Amino acid sequence: MKFNKVSVLGLGYVGLPTAALLATSGVTVLGYDIKPDVRQKLRSGNTHISEPGLRVVFQAALESGQLKIVDELTDADGFIIAVPTPVEKGRGDLSFVENATKSIAKVIKRGNLVVLESTVTPGTTKNLVGATIKRLTNLEPGKDFLLAYCPERVLPGRILQEMVENDRVIGGINESSTKSAYELYSHFVEGKLLLTDCTTAEVVKLAENSFRDINIAFANELCRVCETLGVSVWDVIKLANHHPRVKILSPGVGVGGHCISVDPWMLIEVAEKAELMATARKVNDEQPTYVAQNVLNILKKYKIKKPIVAVFGVTYKADVDDVRNSPTKMVGLNLKEKGVEVRFCDPCVKEFYGEKVMSVEDAVKGADIIVFAVAHSAWQKLNPAKIAPLVRRRLIYDATGTEDAKHWKQFKFFGLGHRSGKP
Repeated sequence: MKFNKVSVLGLGYVGLPTAALLATSGVTVLGYDIKPDVRQKLRSGNTHISEPGLRVVFQAALESGQLKIVDELTDADGFIIAVPTPVEKGRGDLSFVENATKSIAKVIKRGNLVVLESTVTPGTTKNLVGATIKRLTNLEPGKDFLLAYCPERVLPGRILQEMVENDRVIGGINESSTKSAYELYSHFVEGKLLLTDCTTAEVVKLAENSFRDINIAFANELCRVCETLGVSVWDVIKLANHHPRVKILSPGVGVGGHCISVDPWMLIEVAEKAELMATARKVNDEQPTYVAQNVLNILKKYKIKKPIVAVFGVTYKADVDDVRNSPTKMVGLNLKEKGVEVRFCDPCVKEFYGEKVMSVEDAVKGADIIVFAVAHSAWQKLNPAKIAPLVRRRLIYDATGTEDAKHWKQFKFFGLGHRSGKP
């Protein structure tokens, strides 16, 4: 099947780079986002998300005329759905997928391909996307139009590179749908295109991130065990990882982002028994509260009244501007509930859930303790000698495992999972 024109619905962290890469590969792409302000900003040549290399590729696609930002859908050879699928109370919210599907149903024609990229509960491609289009158009999925599921596998900060280089799973509702989706993604994907059915592909995406969630939960739980026993979790992990078949991850402040912290719930939702995945979610969701309690214990130890805490790092991972489901939010809420004044500092963002993100100097001025929540590379440039005179008390709590106590010699150093300096 030849793709002369493809519509991409949803121009976020996945949809926008997908649209740009398709357009620069020679396909005419119509990009649509439900938010008018996003469409307006993109038309002006500016991107609303920060990702290395994205602006250059996007502007090239836009200036070439191959990428057009549209206010409504029109006919096309293919449609890619890349809209959000948030999880609320342990259940996936598929309303954005449903609304996008209804929009496609208004313009779809026989022989068109529809690809769902959003992370969804198993069965969504067939039972929601396919069934909705059939109900509204009388077109039969797999016969009158082609339907497939193709999840992304990208890491923020490397999205463009990984969209091109990573292997990709493609699952069609039938063989002809799989083949058509294969031809579409062959335009820009250099990694292997692994073919299967759509439900298997849906489960693969969820399984990948559930696996990662479980491994992070083990590291976080091991951290708590080590603190109870009075040993350094970092020493334990370093030594254990010398075993040829062991690779323990690092503990931290919790799990955030748009994938690992939410995807497992979509498997748990449809499974009769998913006890391990549910337990991992519980452990990782509790981690911000555990970190906050460690900080509160330090404040109590020093009998600090009206404490001020400077939290360094609010994004869900290092060196990105993405704050979706950031565990730092829960750390801050837990501290505030105990009457602590919390100041946020982050080199990558200016605002965090309605609060202004401060500069280093403003955040530490008069503060009692600095809490490192995210391991941004910018922190390695901090000068403790210049910060020390600004704080009220010289206390450090490192939840990232990346700060060196010797570097902060002017401060009393505490850390998550450390043998010495236990709160």
